[in-house]
Amino acid sequence: MKMDSKKMKKALQDRLEKDNREFSFDREKDQLRVVNKETGKGITISLPGIIAKWQEQKEKAIDEVVYYVEEGLEAMTGEPVLSGHERNIFPVIRSTSFPSESKEDVPFLTDEHTAETRIYYALDLGNTYRLIDEELLLKEGWDRGRIKETALFNVRSLSVNAKKDQVAGNDFYFLNSNDGYDASRILNESFLREMEEKVEGKMAIAVPHQDVLIICDIKNDTGYDVLAQMTMSFFASGRVPITALSFLYEDGELEPIFILGKNRAKK
Repeated sequence: MKMDSKKMKKALQDRLEKDNREFSFDREKDQLRVVNKETGKGITISLPGIIAKWQEQKEKAIDEVVYYVEEGLEAMTGEPVLSGHERNIFPVIRSTSFPSESKEDVPFLTDEHTAETRIYYALDLGNTYRLIDEELLLKEGWDRGRIKETALFNVRSLSVNAKKDQVAGNDFYFLNSNDGYDASRILNESFLREMEEKVEGKMAIAVPHQDVLIICDIKNDTGYDVLAQMTMSFFASGRVPITALSFLYEDGELEPIFILGKNRAKK
């Protein structure tokens, strides 16, 4: 069976159909939007990425999307509260192409990170989370500095147990706890400095999607090619892709690197 946008759109609508929901489809962007008519809030689903995952995972890919849409819509029915839930505030890494404001045109709270990535802030709601926007900040009487300080403190408290693998003489470390904040651990500066002291070659970092952080001790030229292939593979399979580019890490600075092939890399 060949899956296309029309078939995927129908499959998702059939699974997500409820009396209090309405659907709209943007043909130009190939996106399906699901809205709770009672709250006026909704979630936009980009179909191409799901179709690509369906080719490998079949119904599992659809099951995953349905689960997160259901959880997300449910989370939107309640009023989020920051005060008293400080331990549930975390930073999340997203691509710079990720929307900078909600569908209601309210700007999200963000900070610059790299040319490829941006920092957002989220209130963890259990099985899902809500991105913090300026409206919520104003309502709670919080300032940006308090959100940032709280979020960075919390991300430093997350475990950093990494699985190590060796490929072609290069060491790769994977953080994949599936708590929604694996990529966010790139903001744990003390952890990155510990890893920098451990590496013997050049230290490279990748955040291809939100549920993995890859740190590589590149000891030979082949390491760049392996890292590029690995990052692209994770990027293509991730539920929330971030970037297929990797970064060199040195003295607290992240520098994007482009893998040119033939074991060469360029900053």
